[in-house]
Amino acid sequence: MKNLGPYAWLEREAGPRLLKEALRHFGVVEAAGNHDNPTILAWARELGLRDYRHDATAWCGLFLALCAQRAGYPPPATPLWALSWKTWGTAAPEPMLGDVLVFRRNVLDPATHKSALYGHVGLYVGEDLRAFHVYGGNQSDQVCIQRIARDRLVAGRRCAWRVGQPRNVRKVLLSSFGTLSTAEA
Repeated sequence: MKNLGPYAWLEREAGPRLLKEALRHFGVVEAAGNHDNPTILAWARELGLRDYRHDATAWCGLFLALCAQRAGYPPPATPLWALSWKTWGTAAPEPMLGDVLVFRRNVLDPATHKSALYGHVGLYVGEDLRAFHVYGGNQSDQVCIQRIARDRLVAGRRCAWRVGQPRNVRKVLLSSFGTLSTAEA
């Protein structure tokens, strides 16, 4: 596993499976320019997403869909659309370790100069007073952990556990280190 820095404690966590699968991919990076990372494109093929052809296309939902499917949980019907994750699993009004977090992301459309609503999706690994610490794909063009402001949260979702919730699913209070992310794609 790659160096998770201040989040190295995650390597010792026993679950949940969704988070454990996601941790296997820490550090995967989008290719620069007109190139594509074959690993990211292979994820799309594994999920049957034939229209996904370039890693320049937002891939936070693709990454989470891959992790969910490999952990035994079917992703939403349109996993690339980050906001479609807001109905996945069961509601988690107080997010905890391994929960899916869905965020809103306002982007200025260069053609119309109007703000358009997009989303971002990742996994809860902790929180501080101002932000959630989110493990996800397409964060600074890679799989990593970033802090995202609490007021951007649209929904917290939890796996529909088949046997029972893992014991280590809990709130994780962390220090406020690092800057707040403002553009995940």
